[in-house]
Order: sequence, then structure tokens, then C-alpha cells
Amino acid sequence: MTTAREDLRAPWPRILGECSIRIWGLSSTERLQRQLRNAGVDAAGGHSPVAERSVVLLRADYVYDQRIIQSLVQAHDVLLEANSANQRVPVAAHVSAPYAIAAERLLLGETSADTDVPLRRTSAEGLSGAYIEELLKSEPPLLLPLRAEHKDEIERRLFDGSYKGVTDVVTKYIWPIPARWATRFCSNTGIRPNHVTLFALGCVLVATALFAFGWFATGLVFAWFMTFLDTVDGKLARVTIDSTRLGHALDKGVDIIHPPFWYIAWGFGLSSTPFAMAPDVLTQVLIATVAGYIFGRLAEGAFTVFLGGFSMFTWRPFDSSFRLVLARRNPSLIVLTISLLCGRPDLGLLVVALWHVISAVILLARFFQGVYVRLTDGPLSPWLQAAGRAPAAAPDFSAAARDSRVT
Repeated sequence: MTTAREDLRAPWPRILGECSIRIWGLSSTERLQRQLRNAGVDAAGGHSPVAERSVVLLRADYVYDQRIIQSLVQAHDVLLEANSANQRVPVAAHVSAPYAIAAERLLLGETSADTDVPLRRTSAEGLSGAYIEELLKSEPPLLLPLRAEHKDEIERRLFDGSYKGVTDVVTKYIWPIPARWATRFCSNTGIRPNHVTLFALGCVLVATALFAFGWFATGLVFAWFMTFLDTVDGKLARVTIDSTRLGHALDKGVDIIHPPFWYIAWGFGLSSTPFAMAPDVLTQVLIATVAGYIFGRLAEGAFTVFLGGFSMFTWRPFDSSFRLVLARRNPSLIVLTISLLCGRPDLGLLVVALWHVISAVILLARFFQGVYVRLTDGPLSPWLQAAGRAPAAAPDFSAAARDSRVT
């Protein structure tokens, strides 16, 4: 429970104006309220701040990256401006209470930017860094005027921004387009991320049972559908700003725990086919697979905890590329699917076991290499943070920004 003293430390939110355009099923006000709550601000703050609290003001006719909201809440005496052709448009501010009215008039265009309000003027890039550890990528924060003619483009950019930069080959190259369609359907019909996660969990259980009975083809259908839903729930949570601790924990827990059970079930399912392995051989294959998976996960986790404080897969370009084919669920499903199509599901399990062992060796080697570099050269840093990434060509929103007015 929040105490009165803690309440006074949090800024008072003030959303200026209304905008009827809905982005991913949310009005601008709903979106901003959810973003503010995620940043630790009570979105129902009201319109009359007390003197002890600072005020965060946001124009409702703009779409803000969550990083911008987070940074704005933490900053003080700052004016956020959007770039528009050769001019800069004030769109948000964080000020002390005595200057709230003057800052509001400035954002509404009732006074010029040369007002006496003591504010540090900054851009979205100056307020928030480009590197996003959660999504394993470097990308400039999004700040766009909300106009009806740009609705589809804004939704596309928000969806693209919700995608991880470093992931497996299936998630990165196959799922994006169908996942966007599914995310749009869910946002338009009121399906929430936790609903998708729970349905994905059901697919995990069904696929495991089907594999164990040797019904590999049907099991793969459920397994692949689960991997698709696993992509959709995260994207849906980010574009609709609708995530919960329980949902996040369930999603992460399912992702980490279930793959070894699929491989074990596949091995037992072979006993009902002409390709059954000898018990001792099957035991060794499954031990190698599960051990490789566990040691690989441990190496990755140890790197984050003890060395860099960031994902191993963003340390060097090699690590980011290796993540595409790393022995995880999706690449392993590719192997199992191909082996079944070739009529040899047993060879697929052997290849999965071998690739898990090789992957674990590589991850452990990278961990110990990180230890060496840390001891000899000092702290590690992710290559994406250092190099950054050139943003995709942005649509021309200059006229929209000039014409944009709070209504």
C-alpha cells in the first residue's frame, strides 16, 4: 500500500486534450494512463496538483514510446519537443507545481517557447537512450503526432518496436506478419495477453501428451501453434500496454520449463513406432539433451548476473547471430519437423541432442571468455548499446506535427 509520503514524491499527471483516434484498440487517454501507471504514476491524479508535487503534462495528440514516459517521470524541469521540419513542437513537460499553468499554456500553443518557465528543452532521443535491454535491441524512442491518416503506419511502427531485436530465426523472420494480424484481432476483440498465454499453456500440455503417444504430426501442429501464441502474447501486451506480473511470470516460466518435456515425450513416443531406440540409448540421448539445455541456460544466466548485467546474446555480433540457431525450442522444432517429414523421427531427436550439447559448449565458452575479458579489460558492454542501430526510414509527419492541435 502506498503511503502519503510516497504519494507526494510521485508527479501529478495532467493529460492535455482529447483525441478520438484509437491505436491498437486504445484511445490516446487510455494509452497514456496505462503508460503512466507502468511508470509508477497514478493516472487519476486530477487537475489541481498540490504544491509538494511536481506535474507531468502530456499532449493527448501525440503517441509516446514507453521509454519517453518513464524518463519524463524521472526527469525534472524538462520540456520535451518533437521535431517538425525546421521547428520543434513542445509536446510534454515535467515541472514543479508553481509552473504547471505556464507549462500547460506553452504546450497548448498559447505562449511561445521563450516563456520564463525554467525548463531544459530536449528531444525524445535526448531524454531516452536508444538501447532497450528488455527487447535486446537499439532503437530511437518513438514520438509521433496522432493523426487519422497515419493510423496504420503508427500501429505498424508500434508493433515493430515491440519485437525483440535478438531472437531465433522463426520468431524473427516467419512470425512477424501473421503475429501482427493476430495481435490486431486480439486488440479489436478484447482478448488480453494473459488469455493468449493461458491458451499457449494448454497447447504445451496437449503437444506433450501427443508426443508421448507417438502422434508426432498432430503434436507438432499444437507445438508450432504454441510458439506462435508465445510471440503474440508479448506483442499484444506491449502494444496495448496490458501486462501483469503474474502474466509475465507465467509466460517466462512456461518458456523456460516446457522444452525438455517435449523432447522427453518425443523420446517415449518413439517406442510406439518402428523407430524405437534401445532403452539405454534413449536414456543417454535424453540426458544429453536435457543437460545441454540446462547448462546452456545456466551459462546464459551466469553471464547476465555475474558479468555484464545484460543478455549474453547482445555482447558481440557473434552472440546475436548465434541466437538465431541456438538449440532452443523453435530451432529444435524445425529439426523435429524435418525429421518427421523425412520419415525418421528418431534421427531428429539425435540431432536435437547433439545440437544442445554443442550449443551448451559454445555458451559455456562464451561465459568463460567473458570472465577473461572482464578481468583483463574491465566491464563488459553490449555491442548494440555501443554501435546503436540506424532507425528505419520514418514517414513524413512534419505537416501533421505543424497542424496538430489539442482539441
